[in-house]
Amino acid sequence: MYKLLIRPFLFLFDAETAHHFSFSAIGILSRLGLTRLFRKAFHVNDSRLEKEVFGLKFKNPVGLAAGFDKDAKLYNEFSDFGFGFVEIGTVTPKPQAGNPKKRLFRLLEDKAIINRMGFNNKGVFEAVEQLKKKHRVIVGGNIGKNKTTANKDAIKDYMICFDALFEYVDYFVVNVSSPNTPGLRELQDKEPLTKLLNKLKSHNAKLSKKLELKQKPILLKIAPDLTNNQLLDIISIIKETGIDGVIATNTTISRDGLKSHLILTEEKGGLSGKPLKNRSTEVIRFLAEKSNKAFPIIGVGGIHSAEDAFEKLDAGADLVQLYTGFVYEGPALIKKINKALLERM
Repeated sequence: MYKLLIRPFLFLFDAETAHHFSFSAIGILSRLGLTRLFRKAFHVNDSRLEKEVFGLKFKNPVGLAAGFDKDAKLYNEFSDFGFGFVEIGTVTPKPQAGNPKKRLFRLLEDKAIINRMGFNNKGVFEAVEQLKKKHRVIVGGNIGKNKTTANKDAIKDYMICFDALFEYVDYFVVNVSSPNTPGLRELQDKEPLTKLLNKLKSHNAKLSKKLELKQKPILLKIAPDLTNNQLLDIISIIKETGIDGVIATNTTISRDGLKSHLILTEEKGGLSGKPLKNRSTEVIRFLAEKSNKAFPIIGVGGIHSAEDAFEKLDAGADLVQLYTGFVYEGPALIKKINKALLERM
């Protein structure tokens, strides 16, 4: 139904307009109590799908990647589609509008999306208000810095977000890899990244003791455009700082091998979807092999089928996330992956 009726209708509109329309529609259905129908249609309830990673028990290993529910408005509703976890954000301390529109583009021939949203969100404290609702799903908090914050002051922004979300999310993701905030990827360099992660790690211990709560897992989201030497640095940094894992990968600035019209492929921003599949899997495999699987990995990038998910898992991922695949394939993709995983057992 999604690919035959709903997707063709949504694809008649600008990508960002369609996104907001979808959010409004899901919200209305939720208020009418109709999202329970999604649970019947798309949930695969089987204890064999459960997986414990960095101290959290996931109902299944398929999650919704950050960028979809930026302001934590519909995380429970997305769980109704069958996701085992939902990552909200990226949130920043202060609200920001993001980059000028038009900033979201579908590349239909490539089953891809280019975005240059620029961390548009209503700010971390608005997200906190949304997160005070009872959670039906594991929720991750993806945190970043405001565009106007200089890199030398970036730690302050990450700390503000960490403090605000601590009691309301199950794990944290440090986003230093979006290509859409000027200078942000410079924070992936070894010295500033080590300093940032060490600060968050030590603060995690202090805050958990103060609030009498468990420490929250901290993950690092990395770019697919890092070289092998930079990936070796990432492994070294994780070992040194003791953070809990990696999300591989964010969007890419590469445009290699695209089939879509040149006008679209030359749009600035991060590319996600099918063209990212092989590179993100390469990064996962490299990290897993070179670290001797020393830390958990969440694999994301170009998952449009159960076979795509298996590639990530076989390469060394412990969990997977969807974003562009969810847009193109619909919620049936979550069910297909989970059912295929059961068939593999």
